[in-house]
Amino acid sequence: MMNQYFSFKGQFLVLAFIFGAFSTAFSQEEFGSEFKVKAAPVKKKKEAAPVKDVKFNSKDYEKIKAYEVAGLDKNNYVVPKPEEKDAEKLAKRDQDLGVVKTTSGTAKVRYRDAAYVDGDKIRVYLNYEIVEQEVLLSGDAQGFDITLKKGVNRIDFEAINDGFAAPNTAEFKIFNDKGEVISSNQWNIAQGYKATIVIEKE
Repeated sequence: MMNQYFSFKGQFLVLAFIFGAFSTAFSQEEFGSEFKVKAAPVKKKKEAAPVKDVKFNSKDYEKIKAYEVAGLDKNNYVVPKPEEKDAEKLAKRDQDLGVVKTTSGTAKVRYRDAAYVDGDKIRVYLNYEIVEQEVLLSGDAQGFDITLKKGVNRIDFEAINDGFAAPNTAEFKIFNDKGEVISSNQWNIAQGYKATIVIEKE
């Protein structure tokens, strides 16, 4: 009886084992088919459209009108010439030192080298007549006195040379009969040129 029981029990266990093996295999197959990992589809990038060459012909340019601003005056600005900024070229011309008016009966004219003493020499004229034939400019003021006539009294300083450092440079002052300065200026002239000042007695 016990042998039959164990025999029946053993057969049952064998059948249960076989059934379990089949069911496991079947479930794995189903699981595998349902949960397969699929790769995402790769999207292709769109290529940029090629840039077309823009071509113009002569007719296109004829259609373009010049841009004009109405209501503006004509531009008459003149660009300064290079020589007008060149100190050496500026010195190669006569220099106008202006006009000074006074009621004084006399005037004292004093001048000296403006930079450093380099051998500058001048000739001085009063109303076109030489009053100083040759003056060597120094660091000390020197000059002459004049009696002013009514009206124009013209004084010209002519550069005899340029000294060791061109151009001929000097500073001068003019005093009235009270000792007051009525004019003060400088000249920068090349050899052969003149600096002119006019004293007008009222």
